[in-house]
This record gives sequence, C-alpha cells and structure tokens, in this order.
Amino acid sequence: MLPKLLNGRRILSHQQVKFYQTGTLTVGNRLLDAEQRTVQATIDRSNSLDSGHRACQGCGEALGARYAIDSAMRATNNKLIAANATGCLEVFTTPYPESSWTMPWIHSLFGNAAAIGTGIAAAMKVKGKEDVRVIAQGGDGGTTDIGFGCLSGMFERNDDVLYICYDNQGYMNTGVQRSSATPGGARTATTMPVGPEPGADFDKGKNVPLIAMAHDIPYVATASIDRLHDLEAKVTKAMSIRGARYIQIFVPCPLGWGSAPAQTVNLARLAVESGIWPLFEGENGEITSVTKIRKKVPVEEYLKPQRRFAHVVKNPETLNVVQEIADRNIRKFGLLEEQE
Repeated sequence: MLPKLLNGRRILSHQQVKFYQTGTLTVGNRLLDAEQRTVQATIDRSNSLDSGHRACQGCGEALGARYAIDSAMRATNNKLIAANATGCLEVFTTPYPESSWTMPWIHSLFGNAAAIGTGIAAAMKVKGKEDVRVIAQGGDGGTTDIGFGCLSGMFERNDDVLYICYDNQGYMNTGVQRSSATPGGARTATTMPVGPEPGADFDKGKNVPLIAMAHDIPYVATASIDRLHDLEAKVTKAMSIRGARYIQIFVPCPLGWGSAPAQTVNLARLAVESGIWPLFEGENGEITSVTKIRKKVPVEEYLKPQRRFAHVVKNPETLNVVQEIADRNIRKFGLLEEQE
C-alpha cells in the first residue's frame, strides 16, 4: 500500500503486491491478490489427496498429484473422476482397506488407465453428465511403457480425458528398474554403474510429450513441482478444453534417485534451470509457449545431489554428454531470453 495526500491528509491506496522471500523462489501467497493465489494457498482447496498416505519422505509424486488434482477439482467445480494406473501413486495412497482419496477414484491395471478414463468419459456422456470431467493418471512406467498403446489410442480417438504422467524416471514401486523415461547414465537396478559405459544407455527412451503432439491433440504440456503457479495454470487450462489432453509432471524420487528428501523441490528447479526438463505448452501439434530459464545452471549442479549419477559426475566425458543434452534442449525450445 502506498501513502498519498488528499486534502492534506495521508491516505493508503491499494496496489498489487508481490513478495519473494530473500534467497528463495517462494512467493508469499497471502500478499498476492486473491485471484492470483495458488489453489494450495486457499482455504477451499479440495484436499483430494488427503493425509494418511504412505509415500516416502520428500516424495515428488505425492506433491505433483496433490497439486494437479486439487487444481483440476477447482476448475471443474469438484465434478471430477480419476482413473489411476498401478504404481507408486496407487500403492501408497490405497493400502487395503484404506484410501487417502476424497474424490471418485478408480484403480485400473498397470497399462490401461487411459482406456478406463475413456470408458468413464463415455459413460458420463451417455448419462447426460458431460459436466463431470475425467482424469487418468499414472507414473512413467505405466504411461511411457506398459500403457503406451492405450494412451496412443486415447490420443488418436481424441477422447475427452486429461492424462497426467507423474514422471519420476523409473519403476520405483517395484525396485527402481529402468523405464523408457530413465535418462542416460542413470543408475537403476537394471542399469548398474559397471562396465565401460555404466548406467542407462544414452540415445534411448521416449519423449512422450512430443509423441502426444504428433497426434495433433488439443493440448500438451510439461510441468514441474517447483513451479506451482505454472503447474496449476496448465492443469486449469487443460480442464477448460475438450478432447484428449496430456501433461507430464517432473516429480523427483528421493528413494530411487538417492537424494535427500529435503532436496526434492530444489532438484526439480535445477532440472528446469539447467535445461534438462524444458517447460512448454503445445496445442494441435504446435508448441505455443515455453517457460524461459531464469538463471542457467550447469547440469553438474543438478546431478551432484543424486547418487544415481555419482559415477557420471566423476567422468568428465560422460558429464559433457549430459550437458550437451541440456544445451540441445535449450536451443530446441528457445529457453533463454537472448534466443528471442
């Protein structure tokens, strides 16, 4: 608020205030205008994923799911049904006979969440309840690998479902095995750091956001748990659109990555700021917006806190390969201001 003079008296006029805590990227939501606050900062958030679940300390997937589903619930006036693939999210939220979900939630098989979501949307249409929206969700194993066929079918048919992939880059629930979303060089239970080329192979895997765009579906986006405003805005936008939509959210996994639980959000930020995880939106097969990097950091800062990359950090040649991947992302998506 700014003081002004009126008829010799000091008065206060309101202005939009933004406040950032010194040394952090955390925004003081209570000092923002109400309409600019995150869903998580409001008292009417749905808490669709409630307390009592059994996620590991610092679980990025638990954060991502809470942020995404609460945003979708607000966007649909709480008229939302979720289909969930088998995986960490399903296991730690629904240990029989309990559940941490406070919304209509259906557990499917490992590979058919997209098909289940399609069926739910069709049923709502037949019942004349088209205001009830549908989300299908799963980890990268159930999305990029086991459920890839059902997902592609959902895209091809342009079914009215938002599919959310919580990408922790491996099969964490079954013992940290490699998935097609595991980055090159990473140690997993099936790509051990041994031999002349230790860790996961480079130049393999799938970029599902770009594959989704190749289907010319209405909306595709990437998001990260360190950018809450950005994540919520993308989910809200997705729920305003009809047809097939896809969002892939970056969710670090302390257990599988060998990182400290307190570093989860910071690792997500470093992945974005290094160029390893580009944030962008696409509509009908074309990229429509990208989130610029605020301050570029070397990939080594992102890799060092993770034991899965300990052997990579010690090898300058392999480290340079990872840096080249990040730099290629920066060029490809135009992530730096000077590229404009």
